[in-house]
Amino acid sequence: MATVTALRPQTHAEHVDMVIVGAGISGIGMAYYLQRDLPGKTYTILEGRDRVGGTWDLFRYPGIRSDSDLHTYGFAFKPWTDEQSIADGPAILRYIDETVAENGIDRRIRLGHHVERATWSTEDARWTVEATRKDTGEPVTLTCSWLFCAAGYYRYEQGYLPQFEGAERFGGKIVHPQHWPQDLDYSGKRVVVIGSGATAVTLVPAMTDTAAHVTMLQRSPTYVVSLPEKDPVANVLKRILPPKQAYAITRRKNIWLQKTVYRLSQDRPELVKRMIRRGVRRRLPEGYDIDTHFTPTYKPWDQRMCAVPDGDLFEAISSGRASVVTDHIDTFTENGILLKSGRELEADIIVTATGLDLQLFGGMQIAVDGEPLVPHDHFAYKGFMLSDVPNLAFAVGYTNSSWTLKVDLVCEFLCRLIVHMDARGATIATPVNDDPQMGARPLLDFGAGYVQRAIDRFPVQGTKAPWTVTMAYAADVERLRHGVVDDGILRFSGVRERGALAA
Repeated sequence: MATVTALRPQTHAEHVDMVIVGAGISGIGMAYYLQRDLPGKTYTILEGRDRVGGTWDLFRYPGIRSDSDLHTYGFAFKPWTDEQSIADGPAILRYIDETVAENGIDRRIRLGHHVERATWSTEDARWTVEATRKDTGEPVTLTCSWLFCAAGYYRYEQGYLPQFEGAERFGGKIVHPQHWPQDLDYSGKRVVVIGSGATAVTLVPAMTDTAAHVTMLQRSPTYVVSLPEKDPVANVLKRILPPKQAYAITRRKNIWLQKTVYRLSQDRPELVKRMIRRGVRRRLPEGYDIDTHFTPTYKPWDQRMCAVPDGDLFEAISSGRASVVTDHIDTFTENGILLKSGRELEADIIVTATGLDLQLFGGMQIAVDGEPLVPHDHFAYKGFMLSDVPNLAFAVGYTNSSWTLKVDLVCEFLCRLIVHMDARGATIATPVNDDPQMGARPLLDFGAGYVQRAIDRFPVQGTKAPWTVTMAYAADVERLRHGVVDDGILRFSGVRERGALAA
């Protein structure tokens, strides 16, 4: 685990070139690229929790794992060397810890510092960032030239929990996966997991080891695909090639596979549906009702697919240790859940895997020259900056591929942007939309319920580049890695010691 230097009380705000909010995989990635490409720049990472890792420190429920392969979810600069390609949470945390320690990033992280607000001053060309120390309650203030928000897009303090009629009558325990009690004993217990997303399909097989029985209760089915827990190609390459070379080849292979499956899902959805159905049928007992429990009404990749390593969910169902019920909840009862169909599911523990509650920028308040920032009033520039907001960048990864693929590209581009500004003598970069006819679309054009519930809290994307948010890695490589920085949309201003800058 990374060791971190605490802030001391200060009479004047400390200034750094960049404040990074969040020490998860996005924040650590930004720190690495900043060190690599701009070694003379200073930065600080403020992390509200007591440990690095973000998502992988927050979630502690049984079986927690990535639903993306780690050869693409891992950092481009650090090979993933474990045999498991679909890896569990502890393994991912170890990988993040190694990255932090190997690159000296731990010396720049301040744990237990919750960022409350950030205010931009054009006159001073800097952000003022206000945080609170978790251990003492002491306010801490820093200033910075750039603010990078790497806090993801969901609320860490709470998950989404619908109002369940009669929940107060239930005689057992109700648990949300985002707040999993480490002392929860479910051995020999009847467990009902409400939900059908990645968390539910992970929990169900993981809990069958000791639970009497686990039922996955869903309103509607999700596409569930079995993937190998270990990538045979990756593991062969690791035996015959140096780690970096083996990792790079596997990464390219898996990027190509992700792109191909997604494109095929968009172009020939009925074919992909048949392929998925065939894979599910092979894993389940003959006569199992696949139409009811594993055949969604939407097309593949209209919502994120769930990956189960080596078909562990299907194995749990086939063994009789787990079951799936597709129905609607009428009310909780003293002994379990009464369904609209009239059936009652008896339970000792109910797990509400009902999704995330989304928020932007870790919930911090942001103001620009005294005006509060309303994200929904701004367009997203190349998916990582906001129109009319200077020197602010954020990380939001792909919904149809590995999150980190997008974050790597954003970090690379941001470093190129800062290099360009330094060469011009600029201190301020602001994306400006000059097209009054620009149409607006949701930032995340994605049908998942947790996205739709919160879409008005997020910026919008436009109908023309560079205001569109692409979910295609190859397109982002061209736009972010190889595209020009000075594209006429970014406006540069500010002065350095050598004189004024012509905007």
